[in-house]
Amino acid sequence: MDAFNTSMPLPFSYTFTITSGSCNTSTHTNPWMDVRIWSKLPERLLDRVIAFLPPPAFFRARSVCKRWYGLLYCSSFLELYMQISPSHHWFLFLKHRTLKSYICRANTSSGGNGDNQTNCEGYLFDPCDAAWYRLSFNLVPSGFYPASSSGGLVCWVSDEAGAKNLILFNPLVDSLIQLPPTLRPRLFPSIGLTVSPTSVDVTVAGDDLISPYAVKNLSTESFHIDAGGFYSIWGTTSSLPRLCSLESGRMVHVDGKFYCMNYSPFSVLAYDMAANKWFKIQAPMRRFLRSPGLVESRGKLILVAAVEKSKLNVPKSLRLWGLQDCGTWVEIERMPLQLYMQFAEVEGGNGFDPVGHGEFIVIMIRGSDKGLLFDICRKRWRWIPACPYLGSSGCANNGEGAELRGLAYEPRLATPVISLLSCFTG
Repeated sequence: MDAFNTSMPLPFSYTFTITSGSCNTSTHTNPWMDVRIWSKLPERLLDRVIAFLPPPAFFRARSVCKRWYGLLYCSSFLELYMQISPSHHWFLFLKHRTLKSYICRANTSSGGNGDNQTNCEGYLFDPCDAAWYRLSFNLVPSGFYPASSSGGLVCWVSDEAGAKNLILFNPLVDSLIQLPPTLRPRLFPSIGLTVSPTSVDVTVAGDDLISPYAVKNLSTESFHIDAGGFYSIWGTTSSLPRLCSLESGRMVHVDGKFYCMNYSPFSVLAYDMAANKWFKIQAPMRRFLRSPGLVESRGKLILVAAVEKSKLNVPKSLRLWGLQDCGTWVEIERMPLQLYMQFAEVEGGNGFDPVGHGEFIVIMIRGSDKGLLFDICRKRWRWIPACPYLGSSGCANNGEGAELRGLAYEPRLATPVISLLSCFTG
């Protein structure tokens, strides 16, 4: 691809505000802004400054000159970027149909319109600046839904019953790779993904197809590949605990383990990747939880749930518990009562989905575009500003069963594991 092809679309959509006023073109008298100083900075120093820019600012800066435009394809800059670029604890939201709508579509579809792309867009939220950006996912083929994210890559899973195909996609640079299909046929399994600069681990659990019309949570398959040359292509399997119910499809990675919610009754299931073994952790106040969910925050597992004790003199609330090293839960936060009353009125019993990243936890209300943001470090709650791009286009399709699904997403210009996987699958 030509590095200076100006027709290449930017992954971000921007809205510029122009302030009126006279433009002073005279030379700055402040010696700190002397152009004779700043214009002679060494390129290696400029590259270090650019590598610290957040992705939206980086893509804007690419329009300055040809050299800056080509940094996205410069190996030395990308290597520097991987070393010094700060982490961005952002969130990615996508319009996502419910599983029921996928099943109905599969049962009633006849023919098609010949479109092999999702024609989908995502909405990137920066919790520090409370800013929204728009990303395109048009390169993802149709028939896939977003399931997980890690290391700058979004995992998309085929929605057809059978062996599952998984796609890892970096929307910032439009790099895409498809993994080999799973060995066991499944319907809508739970997906766990963790990506580092030198390795990829994927775990697919539950929803085994035992007949064309029945599923059961029986097994787990794992995929691993690393730069050291070790790989396991769905060769590591293990049995799930008996009578488990994995309804959410979500898995959270913390310190070498994948965690997911178990329902009826509520508990937490943990999969130790190194030991290839599942074990169960009892949930706190499990008889009184509503809409529980797991998130990762600053290397810790946190359980978020509403507590409703109708027969006891305990006020309804939304609480957060942290899992300790000894395996017990400790309450770390409780939503203020007045805010919870506002939240409960908007939520209306429909439930909510939490997602955590770094010091932030987002709690999205199902069936709406409203959500709360909690800053763990500052102990501060606030409502998320409305996304300005919702309803304009994208993959909502104005159809029933569409909802906003949130993922923890760290935007990365470089994801070297894509090259590693390309060498293996190619």
